[in-house]
Amino acid sequence: MPSPNKQSSSLQEKAGISPPEITSISAINQIQKNRKKQPSSDELIDGILNGNRTSLSRAITLVESTNPEHAEKANEVIKGCLPYANKSIRIGITGVPGVGKSTFIEAFGTFLTQLGKKVAVLAVDPSSSLSHGSILGDKTRMEELVKDENAFIRPSASGDTLGGVARKTRESIILCEAAGFDTIIIETVGVGQSETAVHSMVDFFLLLKISGAGDELQGIKRGIMEMADAIVINKADGDNIKKANQAKLEFNRALHLFPPKKSNWQPKVTTCSAITKEGVSEIWNTISAYFEMTNKTGFFQEKRKEQNHFWMMETINEQLKQNFYNQPEIISQLEQNKKAVQNDEISPFAAAQSLLKLYFNKGPK
Repeated sequence: MPSPNKQSSSLQEKAGISPPEITSISAINQIQKNRKKQPSSDELIDGILNGNRTSLSRAITLVESTNPEHAEKANEVIKGCLPYANKSIRIGITGVPGVGKSTFIEAFGTFLTQLGKKVAVLAVDPSSSLSHGSILGDKTRMEELVKDENAFIRPSASGDTLGGVARKTRESIILCEAAGFDTIIIETVGVGQSETAVHSMVDFFLLLKISGAGDELQGIKRGIMEMADAIVINKADGDNIKKANQAKLEFNRALHLFPPKKSNWQPKVTTCSAITKEGVSEIWNTISAYFEMTNKTGFFQEKRKEQNHFWMMETINEQLKQNFYNQPEIISQLEQNKKAVQNDEISPFAAAQSLLKLYFNKGPK
């Protein structure tokens, strides 16, 4: 009969190995501890200044957060990064869905990184969850640019108000500049208020169009045409080349009817194919010429100062509005006043005045 030792010899060998449970639990606890530990403001600032993408992404997430604690930390990070910002050229790009923005941005961004530029692509889109063709979806299509080590693509946070989303983008620009990105591309989705917001935070505003402008010219809002520093007729390839050149003539004629810009810059119209890359270098030459001219005249820095003042006032307006609607007394009274206005029991102006009086008497909390 085999001895008990021989029967259990293999078991004894296994039993001789230290049980892994304690080590594993210890390791898991350490991993969880590391995950819970968030980097301090100073650590984020150091990471951003050293070009660390994770630190930059985390800081932008703080900027986008609605948590008051996160907002305080975000302000500390922005303050620490501010002395290292403002050393880029900011380019706004707009155009209706279907104009080929994502393909153009990838072609243009790749062209710039090949020149040795560091490119950050941000977006202003208050209704990103509902929009079509926005950068939120386009990021997956910018396969080449996403993999480029000299490019950084960040979709905008979804939000209910344009002012809030635009402010977050404005602060994200500062963080990207501090991280060493010298060319910031701000994309706006659709045609509307977002164009005005983007125009107020960029140095150069580019309107992307497609050929067939004979009918489209009448449908373009005058305000957007006046904001544009350049108009690019995209998809100028194959059978579209002739149409694109015709559209270029039409837009050039239209631009000469507008009053001179404050910068004294004459907006340019060019054609481009984001697929073949034809015309991409000319667009950069146009932007460079604008940058050189406005720097010489002092308009570039003057515009930056005006934009800083504008965003200070916008932030005050946004905060006051947010504070007003978050007051419990206002929330309660607002519903009552709303019904009274709908039933013609009180005028809209009187209803508004009573709410404002209640707010200022109580004082913002």
